[in-house]
Amino acid sequence: MMEQDRPPDWFSKPGDTVRVLIQRRGVDVHELASSLDGGLQSLRGILAGTYAIEDKSASVLAAHLGGTKRFWLQRQTNYELALERAVQSALLEDTAEWLARVPSPEPKRRGPLSDVRRAIEVRQRLTYFSVGTLDAWDVRYGNLHNTARYRTTKTFETNNSAVLLWLRRAELEADLLPTRSWNPDELRKRLGLIRSLTRHREPKVFFPRLRALCAEAGVAVVGLPAPTGCRASGASRMIAPDKAMIILSFRYRADDQFWFTVFHEIGHLLLHTGRSFVDDGSVDSSDACEEEANRFASSQIITDAEVLDLTRTPLAWKSIVRFSSSAKLSPGLVLGQLQHRGIVDHRRFNFLKRHWTNEDVMDAIINL
Repeated sequence: MMEQDRPPDWFSKPGDTVRVLIQRRGVDVHELASSLDGGLQSLRGILAGTYAIEDKSASVLAAHLGGTKRFWLQRQTNYELALERAVQSALLEDTAEWLARVPSPEPKRRGPLSDVRRAIEVRQRLTYFSVGTLDAWDVRYGNLHNTARYRTTKTFETNNSAVLLWLRRAELEADLLPTRSWNPDELRKRLGLIRSLTRHREPKVFFPRLRALCAEAGVAVVGLPAPTGCRASGASRMIAPDKAMIILSFRYRADDQFWFTVFHEIGHLLLHTGRSFVDDGSVDSSDACEEEANRFASSQIITDAEVLDLTRTPLAWKSIVRFSSSAKLSPGLVLGQLQHRGIVDHRRFNFLKRHWTNEDVMDAIINL
């Protein structure tokens, strides 16, 4: 029965079964991880396929997820055999061009590759991206520059590897986040509650609540700083037919930018489901989908009617604070919208915006 839970992919790794059972049985990932040597790091490795299931971890999985120790050990053996067949099959093709395009999760080695090293490099990439063939990687990731929308094409072309590694790392983190099945109607119902979270000052307070609200609608919210070379502030992507993902990098570490990105990515999921988007935080775009997501985000923060009421008298910072309090919004978020709409000069009242340190952000996102 457990084998039937696996996705219909002969290359499926043991972590795929672990992920499905965590989701279906509502297993607490912290409880499961605490029983493994290495904790969350080991659980991440099992899900990613980089940590081999051995005697002790097989017993832990059997105790928490079901099945027998023998089942999990055999599952690992079957995967290793399948992976080796996949590597040997891939080596029959021209891997040089593929290896040049596919980013490595490990630091790249310079110079020509020996046959042994080439096999290692291919194995690392197939494992990390969880694909069984070179073509399968192209289908799932290689065509992102055609299927995903980027705020700036230049950003994608220049930082392709960094963006892809960021997206894949986020997918692996999303595996640890149990969610209900993707339901856009449920996400819409929670927009008001998400809006009210903007009042909270500290990321460690609002971020877990944001994650919980979105999980109820089938959306895994991943906080993941962008690596060097990746300028993304947020991204949205369907990672399974029943699971969506939003990635937030906290790039600007300011409440107006952060919350606008949250609603922008929600807008993509509700308006453009099935497509992938990587956004750099800009609000000016000639792309129709980006403009729609921008309008959606703005409308969730402050409506045109509210702006009209707010601007009937000359604006002062105190009036922005009063409005924000009555609307249950962050003053900085309201100010950011007024600045974007050209109502308030970008140099005025910026003390209303909340800025966070890197430590503030990491305290909020470091634990699931």
